[in-house]
Amino acid sequence: MEHIVKIISVTRVTHDVRQYNLEKPEGFHFNPGQATDVSINEEKWKDELRPFTFTCLNSDPYLQFTIKSYTDHDGVTKRLGELEAGDELIIRDVWGAIEYKGPGYFIAGGAGITPFIAILRQLREADQLNGNTLFFSNKTDQDIILENEFRAMQGLNIIFSTTQQKGGANDHRKIDLEFLKAEVKDFNKHFYVCGPDPMIKDINDSLEKLGVKPDTVVFEK
Repeated sequence: MEHIVKIISVTRVTHDVRQYNLEKPEGFHFNPGQATDVSINEEKWKDELRPFTFTCLNSDPYLQFTIKSYTDHDGVTKRLGELEAGDELIIRDVWGAIEYKGPGYFIAGGAGITPFIAILRQLREADQLNGNTLFFSNKTDQDIILENEFRAMQGLNIIFSTTQQKGGANDHRKIDLEFLKAEVKDFNKHFYVCGPDPMIKDINDSLEKLGVKPDTVVFEK
């Protein structure tokens, strides 16, 4: 089913990431971590569908996406970056395999953090962040999405890693086999993985080598 929804507000999160708050259709429901296929309600763009994850809570009176714009080509995310309040998007049925199954390690690369935003916000709301850890890899400090919000989540252990930056307060290691061996304290917990496809493959291969059971690894297949 398609829903045409107006943008309520657009907020800049980083130099190339914006948060879009949208009208919420009556009765619309999703689980934290789920996504939908989105297009822009303009003649040129309405059939150009892209998957985006909801980053609000289901209890919020609006829907929200947190989207990185790629301006190096004339694509959907570049056009999204030009939209304002009052413009319209088309959203569809929800889907997605990333869901919270218990305390563990959230491993994200860049915009791959988006499925975890609603999950971690929901855990904060329920006071259940204890026992969870976030490993979040970006190129530089300026690329970190919602850094201050994550730092303020009491009970959440965090390592921010900026792999293309020298100096600064954050880690600079790549999240790989050696990183996981050094930083994971309990390999029997759940592992939630999202990022570019090569990163997901590398992390999953590393977890397998470290003896993690496949049914404890959650990612979008």
